[in-house]
Amino acid sequence: MKITILALLFVTFSSITKTAEMKKSNKLKSRKVLVRNQREMHSCMEHHQYNNMDVKILPALKDNYMYLLVDRTTNEAAVVDPVETKTVLQAVHDHKLKLTTVLTTHHHWDHAGGNEELAKQVPGIEVYGGDDRIDALTKKVEHNTIFNIGNLMVQCLSTPCHTMGHVCYYVTTPDEGSDGVVFTGDTLFLAGCGRFFEGNAEQMYNAFAILGSLPDNTKVYCGHEYTLQNLKFAAHVEPSNQEILKKIAWSELRREDGKPTVPSTIGEEKTYNPFMRVYEAEIMQHAGAQNAIQAMKNIRLEKDSFQ
Repeated sequence: MKITILALLFVTFSSITKTAEMKKSNKLKSRKVLVRNQREMHSCMEHHQYNNMDVKILPALKDNYMYLLVDRTTNEAAVVDPVETKTVLQAVHDHKLKLTTVLTTHHHWDHAGGNEELAKQVPGIEVYGGDDRIDALTKKVEHNTIFNIGNLMVQCLSTPCHTMGHVCYYVTTPDEGSDGVVFTGDTLFLAGCGRFFEGNAEQMYNAFAILGSLPDNTKVYCGHEYTLQNLKFAAHVEPSNQEILKKIAWSELRREDGKPTVPSTIGEEKTYNPFMRVYEAEIMQHAGAQNAIQAMKNIRLEKDSFQ
C-alpha cells in the first residue's frame, strides 16, 4: 500500500514538474518569437511626443526610417518617406489616425518607393516633394513653401546635393516654446551627411548652413540608421573631440538594445558632426583644406571609402 501511495505521489510530482517545464518552455518560445519578430526590423518602433505633436519611428528595409507625424489635436497624420506601405497602414490603423499627407524628401526608391501603392490605398492623399521624379507627386514644393498638417506648420527647406530636388521638412506646433522637428532624409544624418550624387560640396555646405540656422533644440530625424559608422569616421577626422566619444558610447548601448539613435538635435550635431564642423582647424588640417567648402569636399570623398 505504501509503495502504491509513493508511486502515485511520484507520478503526480513528475506530472506537475513536467507541466511547469512545458509552461516555462512555451513562455521562452513565445519570448523568442517576440524577440525574433522585433529583430526582423533593424530597430524597434518608438513614439516621441512634443506637446501636441507626435513622431512615430517606423523602421524599414535594412536601415531606413519612415516617420508618422501626428497632430494630436486633430489626429491628422503625415508619413515621411513611406517605402513600406504595409507597415505604415498598420500603424495608422493601430493608432486610429487620419492619414492625409506624404512628405517625400527625395525621389530615390528607398524613400519614395511606396508612394504609388499608398496613393491607391488612401484615396485623396496628397504627396509632397521637391522633384518631378517623385512617384505619385501631387504637390511640388519649393524652398520656404509652408503648409499645415492639422495644426502643425510644415516649412519646406530646399537642400539640393544628394539629389537636386531634395527637401527637408521643418515642423512646429502653435505652442509657444515647444521643440520643432526636422526630417532631413539623406541630407543630414546623425554625425554625417549624404553622398553628393547630384550636387557638390558647396551645395552641401549651403544645405548645412540652412539646417544649422534652425533652433539648436530642433529634433533631427534622418533617413537611415548610419550613426555608429558616422561617429567612427568623425573620431578619425577629429580625434581630440570628446563629444564624439561620448556619443559613440551612448549609441552603442542603444544599438545593443535594438533601439534607434534618432533623434539628435541641431545643437548636438554642431558638437560632433564633422560636416557641420568643417570650419574647425583640426578638421581642415586633416582634410588638407584651405577653406570650409574644400574641407567638406575632401572629407566626404574620404568617407566614401572609409571602413
